[in-house]
Amino acid sequence: MIGRLEKTVIDCPDPRALADFYCRILGMRINEDSGDWVVIGSEPGMRQVAFQRTELRVPPRWPDPEHPQQLHLDVRVTDADVAEQQLLALGARRVPAKRETGFRVFLDPVGHPFCIVFGGPAHS
Repeated sequence: MIGRLEKTVIDCPDPRALADFYCRILGMRINEDSGDWVVIGSEPGMRQVAFQRTELRVPPRWPDPEHPQQLHLDVRVTDADVAEQQLLALGARRVPAKRETGFRVFLDPVGHPFCIVFGGPAHS
């Protein structure tokens, strides 16, 4: 092993707003906030996901291969219908995939794709 994963970093125009969005979904808290750099984690001091300000970001257009998704998060849920309603209330947008078996695709408020996964093992 060369190293271990520190965190996932997501570019966005407003790090605080997007960090708050994901905190509400994942039950995490903001552990660092310098305005242009916000880090969230499940416990104090944990650095699991970071958000950094960028003004020149070109969002993906899932599932358009000309503008690929680049990366996405999978969030496991117990009830997909309840989770979907909660996500929409937070500002997520639903983007149905051609085949959805065990997952549903959404876009966060700035256009990053993410999936909710449910049931047995599924890959999106």
